[in-house]
Amino acid sequence: MSGTVYLVGAGPGDEKLITVRAVELIKSADAVLYDRLVSDKIVALIPKKAHKVYVGREVGDDYKHQDSTNKMMVDLAKKHKRVVRLKGGDPFIFGRGGEEAEYLRKYKIKFEIIPGITSGIGSAVYSGIPLTHRKYSSSVVFVTGHEDPMKTKSPVRWRTLAKSVETIVIMMGLSRIGIISKELIAGGLAKSTPVAVIQNGTTTKHRLVVGTLSNIEKKIQQNQITPPSIIIIGNVVKLHKTVGWK
Repeated sequence: MSGTVYLVGAGPGDEKLITVRAVELIKSADAVLYDRLVSDKIVALIPKKAHKVYVGREVGDDYKHQDSTNKMMVDLAKKHKRVVRLKGGDPFIFGRGGEEAEYLRKYKIKFEIIPGITSGIGSAVYSGIPLTHRKYSSSVVFVTGHEDPMKTKSPVRWRTLAKSVETIVIMMGLSRIGIISKELIAGGLAKSTPVAVIQNGTTTKHRLVVGTLSNIEKKIQQNQITPPSIIIIGNVVKLHKTVGWK
């Protein structure tokens, strides 16, 4: 008999935003595999007796690393009753939780999925940017700016997206913001479209830089913004001046 693997979302950074269920599982875990973006204060909740493994992925190490993490989950489940796979944000929002669940099912390992606040939502809220608003946006889309090296074509059709939705939230897109901005402008968005870039959202290192599609790349460079960062594009960005509360 094997144990159960719990795919747990740790939230966007602020340790107080983690769910009660997630805390229960972490504190009672026999083994925990945790990601790079999980708060140190949340990692500190892991019992000293638990088998703790850091599985934070480095940039560029996509498939090899994920394969080893998948195998480790199965191996630990065969040794322990309760294994927590602790992931920043939400397991199913660009967190590879779906892939890991498929892998566990393939090897007949029981699993449970605990949602978390994704960084795209948490960062926006802490910056006073409502992703939807009756006056400005009735639609929002979450997309990845990180290109899968195994795909021959871009997974996101930016030019089509430009006129299809009112708010665009881009995860992992900082290094490609120049290309993305040009594609959105080519697709019909005005160069003056507001853009917000949020670094280390919801944490004590939270930073917000605001610009437009025409100048946001330059502003990112001037302010030395680095990952992890979230990009929000659309008129809702203007509301940070009045809705901002942090």
